[in-house]
Amino acid sequence: MNAPHPPPPPRLALAGVSKRFGSTVALDHVDLSVNAGSIVALMGANGAGKSTLVKILAGVYPSDAGRIALDGQSVTPTSPQHAKALGIVTVHQAIVDTGVPTLSVAENLLLDRYCTRGTPTVRARRSDVQDAGTLAARVGLTVDLQTRLGRLTIADQQRVAIARALASDPSVVIFDEPTASLSDREAQQLFELIERLRDDGTAVLYISHRMADLERLADRAVVLRDGRVAGSYARGADGTIDFRGAVRTMIGRDLDPGGTRAPSGQGQAVLELEGVQLKPGREPFDLTFSTHEVVAITGPVGAGKTTLAEAIFGLRPLPAGVMKLDGHAWSPRSPAHSIGAGVFFAGEDRWRTSLFPSNVPFASIAGTISFPFLPRWFPFGRVQARRERDVASAAIQRFGIKCRGADDRLDTLSGGNQQKAVVARWHAAPARVLLLDEPFQGVDIGARDDLIRAIRDEAHSRATIVFVSDYGEALEVADRIVVLDHHALDATSSFAHL
Repeated sequence: MNAPHPPPPPRLALAGVSKRFGSTVALDHVDLSVNAGSIVALMGANGAGKSTLVKILAGVYPSDAGRIALDGQSVTPTSPQHAKALGIVTVHQAIVDTGVPTLSVAENLLLDRYCTRGTPTVRARRSDVQDAGTLAARVGLTVDLQTRLGRLTIADQQRVAIARALASDPSVVIFDEPTASLSDREAQQLFELIERLRDDGTAVLYISHRMADLERLADRAVVLRDGRVAGSYARGADGTIDFRGAVRTMIGRDLDPGGTRAPSGQGQAVLELEGVQLKPGREPFDLTFSTHEVVAITGPVGAGKTTLAEAIFGLRPLPAGVMKLDGHAWSPRSPAHSIGAGVFFAGEDRWRTSLFPSNVPFASIAGTISFPFLPRWFPFGRVQARRERDVASAAIQRFGIKCRGADDRLDTLSGGNQQKAVVARWHAAPARVLLLDEPFQGVDIGARDDLIRAIRDEAHSRATIVFVSDYGEALEVADRIVVLDHHALDATSSFAHL
């Protein structure tokens, strides 16, 4: 009788992988495996070590200890190109990592080919464009391949990154928050692509803070906490994964199931929109936002959410309609005018709209929070560092920002703690209208719960409007949900959250 063949080794296996940054232990003897033809969800709060682990696999950081193996053979990725040559590719969350904005879509799709050729210039030939078209079709990308990458929507830039990552037919693909900038329809297309990769034998490591993504895709969930593997949850006989238990392992507590909701009609009207058009030719609509309630404006990517937020804040004009703030005509001339009137706005891209590079004076938590209010707090131009730090220290405690202190630079914090600092900025002074565009993007489920609590705590004193693409997030944060579609109000889908 022949002895049974031993099972094949995992496609990807980490054993005892560790990494330190000075006195900070980012990863502590992490063991993790992903089999061929499976999808493993990597969960963890911001700062748990997920990004460090991904960067080690991508060849950005060397590990201090431990072993990485592909199909049982030890490997040591030394650069992203080397990792890709080994068969490990990463689709990053940050748009800045997706390509070169000034090059065409075709040239971005074939960047690795040009790098291999060693050519001093990058220019797509006719045959290259044809090859790029094949890659684009693989992910359902239908844009003009001669268009510059920087002119595409964020969602299409993300799809270019995915197509480029898959060009080498990798054996391991790491997806880092891939649906953060995608509409529901685009996300479903991505899920189908990932499932095809799994069915073809690819090992997939999937990182997301969206539970719906994980429930749809994952065969197993692995939880990192404080740089260690804190738990592993396989899909059970009933076909489900115990994500409630995984979340409890991840953050050390159960989530607030929703908190107290504002009674309908309790508040006073603060912001009124009458006959507003977001685009010429689109149906005008009326909306009123009151104190004592949080309103979520939702809808697919491109529905007009950011357009509406920017118009209220004074970043763009409205084609038609009028706005009123506390009963008076509201026609903001600039962001400074809006801030002076108590209309505050945290944009979707925190690094473009809210944060400073590390080499400028306001790159710290204290500087980030105080910057919009300098004329109000320090009218004679002399910044009082002690007052800055006192305000920031109170925000750190209130929002649970994990840091050493108010003087920490924002680029040293995890994404979730950066986002907490952005939202905390707009709670440092009384607001009449608070506009938050995708405040939970790239934020883990525990940090999102903290943000929701903080947002709702002061809703009684202002109109609070949260712009989100994810309907689950809208349900978590809002008393009332308004749906936009094609830059107009979808009246059939707007409702009060009971």
